Amino acid sequence: MVSYSEDKEAYLKRLRRIEGQIRGLQRMIEQDKYCIDVLTQVSAATKALQSFSLGLLEEHLSTCVVEAATTGGKEAESKVREASDAIARLVRS
Repeated sequence: MVSYSEDKEAYLKRLRRIEGQIRGLQRMIEQDKYCIDVLTQVSAATKALQSFSLGLLEEHLSTCVVEAATTGGKEAESKVREASDAIARLVRS
């Protein structure tokens, strides 16, 4: 079972909102909107994705990683490494 199961609908709602932002960007390009206006919307969509990612990461850390840490052993090491790698990817993006 994934850690976000209880909040799945909320996550899907956020992703649909982000999808709408991306479609809005496509329309802006189709309509030859001013570059700075497009860039402003790109920034908003980027922040929305970052916020989504951080929320999902927080949920993962507070459930999957904590549960594995409580159990200990190789599973705990694996979950911590997994989380660390995910954080590194987010920081680089």
